[in-house]
Amino acid sequence: MPQLNRAQPPLGFIPPRYKPWVVQGCYVVLPLMLRLRLRPWLPAGIWPVTCHNPEVLADCFRQFQTGKIRLMMAFRHSQVDDPLCLSYLFSRLVPRAARQRGFSLKRPLHSFFMYDRGMPLWAGRWLGWFFSAIGGIPVHRGRRLDLKALKAVRERMMNAPLPVTIAPEGATNGHGEVISDLEPGTAQLAFWAVEDLQKAGRSEQVLLLPVGLRYIYPRPDWAALNRLLAQLEADCGLPVQSFSEPTAMGPEDYYPRLLTLGRHLLGRLEQFYQQFYNLPPAAEPEDSEHPAAIAQRLSPLLDGSLKIGERFFGLPHTGTLVTRCRRLEEAGWAYIYREDIADLKQLSAFDRGLANWMSEEATLHMRHMRLVESFVAVTGTYVKDKPTFERFAETTLILFDLVERVKGTRVPKRPQLGTRQAVISLGEPMNINDRWSDYAESRRSAKAAVETLTADIQAAMEELILTADAAGGEAS
Repeated sequence: MPQLNRAQPPLGFIPPRYKPWVVQGCYVVLPLMLRLRLRPWLPAGIWPVTCHNPEVLADCFRQFQTGKIRLMMAFRHSQVDDPLCLSYLFSRLVPRAARQRGFSLKRPLHSFFMYDRGMPLWAGRWLGWFFSAIGGIPVHRGRRLDLKALKAVRERMMNAPLPVTIAPEGATNGHGEVISDLEPGTAQLAFWAVEDLQKAGRSEQVLLLPVGLRYIYPRPDWAALNRLLAQLEADCGLPVQSFSEPTAMGPEDYYPRLLTLGRHLLGRLEQFYQQFYNLPPAAEPEDSEHPAAIAQRLSPLLDGSLKIGERFFGLPHTGTLVTRCRRLEEAGWAYIYREDIADLKQLSAFDRGLANWMSEEATLHMRHMRLVESFVAVTGTYVKDKPTFERFAETTLILFDLVERVKGTRVPKRPQLGTRQAVISLGEPMNINDRWSDYAESRRSAKAAVETLTADIQAAMEELILTADAAGGEAS
C-alpha cells in the first residue's frame, strides 16, 4: 500500500488487457473462492449462489453472441463479494440454463466491467493487474468526466466479444435492502451505445439488464453476532453485555444492544466535531428515544463532517452525500497523486517536503469523507422495521467498519457471521433503442430521457429485492 502522507506520481490509467485463460482459471477455483476468505477485506463464506431465472441472461448472451444485440448489465452492488457471485452466475448457472433450453454458448461467459480506480491503492497493486486481465476498466469516480474510462467503455460496448457490467450506485452501501440513488452514468452510456452504433450504420439493439443480488443467512449465527457486539462494546468503553446463551436470545434482546452502540457512537462523534471543529449542536429531536431520531441527528453530523474537507479543498457543499464524497475523494487524490508535477524526483528537498506536507493534509481531511461513506444509507430504523438476522448483521458490520476506521486499522478483517446464500434475480431487459427517439430530440429531452431511464433502473432494482426475498424463502 502507498504511503499517502507522501506525494505520489499521477494515477495512471490501467488499460484492460483481457486474458481468457485468467478468467477460465478463476472459474475453475471459483467455488473455493466463494467459500474461503482469500483476503482480509473479502469476507466470502458464500454458498450456495442461486438464481431463479438464469434463462433470461442465457437468452441475452445468445442474442449477443449471434450479433443481434449489444448488452449492458446494471447490477446491485452492496458488498465487495458481489463480483464473485456474478462470476458464478456467468460460469455455472447461465450455461446450465442454456443447455436446459437446448442451445450452447461460447465460453467463457464473462463481461467487461467498471471498477473504482482506488481499489488497487488499498488492496494492493496485484489487484490492478488482475482486474485488467479479467476485463476491468478503472474509473475515477469523482471526476465529472473520466475521458479514458468513458472511451474504453464505449469502445467495448461497440466491439468487444463480451458485454459490459456496471454498478449504477457507484459504491457499496452495506445494505441488502436499501438501494442508494443511482448515478446517471449508466443510463447515459446506454444511450451513447445506441448513438455509436447508429453512426457506424449497425443494426444491433442495445439491451440493459437489471441484476439484483441479496445475501441471506440460511443458518443465522447469533453466537458470532453476540461476539461482535461484545467486541464493539469493549472498543467503545461500554459495559460488555455478552449473552451466556446467545442462540436462546431473540431479536428483541439484541436490538437494545445495537441501539445503545449506535447512540453511543453518534454521541461521541457529535462531541468530537463540536469540540474540535466547531460543529454546532444538532436540534433536539421531538422524540429522542425513537430510532428515527438517530437519522435526524446523523444528517447534520455527516453534512458537517463533509464541509470540513470541502472547505479545505475549496469545494461546494452541494449535491447528495455520495456525490460530495466522490468529489472530495478526487480532490484529495489531486493533492496526493500530483499530475501538476512532471517528475517528483526532480524536485528540491524543500519542494518535495512541501508536496509531502500537502499530501499528508489531504489524507487527514479525506478521513472525514471515509467516515461519511459508511453511513450514506443509514436510516436509524432499518433493523427495527424488519428485525431479521440479515439486517442485524449488515448494521453491526457497518458499525465495525466505523470503529476500525477510527482506530486506524489499515485493512480491517471483517468478521464472518455465518455462511451466506447469494440470491441473484434478473429483471426484464430494457431495449434502449425504443427510447432513442425521445433522447434524440434535443439536449433537454436527452437529459430527461437519461433521468427517466435512471429512475426505471432504480425501480427495477427495488422490485428485484422483493423477488430475492421470495426466492430466498423458497430455497431455505
